[in-house]
Amino acid sequence: MNDVLKRFDAWLSDDGPAALVIREHLMPVEGEDGVLFPPTFAASEGKKQGGYNIDDFDDGLNCCLVDSVGSQANRIEPLFLGKKYARLVPQVTIKAGEKVVNLLEAGHRAGDAIVRCTPLQKELQDAFKAARQGNVEPLAKVAPTSLVFGVWDSRDTQAKLPRLIASTVRGFNIQRLTRSAQFNPAAEFVNDGLLDDPADKQAKDAYAQRGFVHVPASGSHGGVIATGGIRRDATLSLAALRLLNAGPDAERTAALRRYILGLSLVAFTYRQPSYLRQGCNLVLNPDKPAEFVEVRNDGSRHPAKVSHDDAIAYATAAALAFGVGEDRDVEFEKGRAQSDVLGDSADGEKSKAKGKGKGKP
Repeated sequence: MNDVLKRFDAWLSDDGPAALVIREHLMPVEGEDGVLFPPTFAASEGKKQGGYNIDDFDDGLNCCLVDSVGSQANRIEPLFLGKKYARLVPQVTIKAGEKVVNLLEAGHRAGDAIVRCTPLQKELQDAFKAARQGNVEPLAKVAPTSLVFGVWDSRDTQAKLPRLIASTVRGFNIQRLTRSAQFNPAAEFVNDGLLDDPADKQAKDAYAQRGFVHVPASGSHGGVIATGGIRRDATLSLAALRLLNAGPDAERTAALRRYILGLSLVAFTYRQPSYLRQGCNLVLNPDKPAEFVEVRNDGSRHPAKVSHDDAIAYATAAALAFGVGEDRDVEFEKGRAQSDVLGDSADGEKSKAKGKGKGKP
C-alpha cells in the first residue's frame, strides 16, 4: 500500500513538475475535412447576433472554440457518479421537490444554491472559511471535486479555489459554412380553408411556430471545416495542487494532496465520449499521436505515462488513506432559500456577497 501511495510523490514535492499536459489531435468521424458544429452562443449586450466563438487574427488565421473549459469539466466530473468511481468521493444528493440532484451535477459545485439551501449550509460555509485560512480538508470531506475542477463561493464567503484540471477543444484555420432549409407543412391549411388567414403578424408567427405554414430559413450557421486541425489541450496543474493544505498538519496535508492528485489523475486520464453535440462527433486522429508530458519549471518537457487503471488504483489507495467523507442525503429547504435571496448568511448575518450568476469556474 505504501509503495502505491508514494508512487507519485515526486510530483507533489516542492521541486516537482509545474504541470502534466495532454495534447490530443481530433477529427470529425467523417474525416479530417469533415464538417463539425461548434457551440453557438447568445449575443452579448450591444451585439445583434451571437453565433460561434471564432477569433480572427491579423495574419488571416483564426481559431474556433469547439468545447470550452467549463463544458469539458461538466462532461468529466459526473464520471464520479459511476459504479467504478463512486466510492472515491462522498455522494451528496439533494432532493428539491420531485427532483434529486447529485452535488457532482450542480453548476457551482459546493457553492451552488441547491446545496447552499440545505442543512449542509453552515458546514459548507465553515469549510469555505477554513479554505480561505489555508485548510481545504473540510471542503475535501464534502465536495472534493470542487478542488479538482475549481469553485467560487461567489454568493457568500467569496472563497475561490482554482481548477486543477483545465481542458479545452479548439479548431484552427476555420472555414465557415452556412445552411438553408425550407419547411413545408403536411397540408395547405390556409389555402384549403382548414385555417383562417392570419389576421396579423402575431397570428402569422403563431402559425409558423406551430407548423401550419411554409417557413423558409437561409444563411444560418452551417458548421465549420477546421483546415488547420482540431486539438484538445488538457492541463493538470501540479503547482496549484501543491498549494492545497490541511492546515499546519504535514501528515494530513500529504494525505490530502495524494487524495486530490488521485482524483485528478482519474479525471485527467478518463477517455471522454466522442459525441459532444449534434454534428460534433470527434475521434482521435490516428495519423497524429497524442502527447502526454510533464512540464518542469525550467520549461523542459518529459514523457509521462499513467494509464487510467493506474490512476484508479492510486486514487483508491489515496482515498482509503485520507478517509472519504460520508455520503449525505439532504433536502432543499424553501425557508433557507428565501433567507438566501434576502442576503442572510448561514450564521444569520447579512451576506456581503452580491455576485451575479456565474457558470462553473
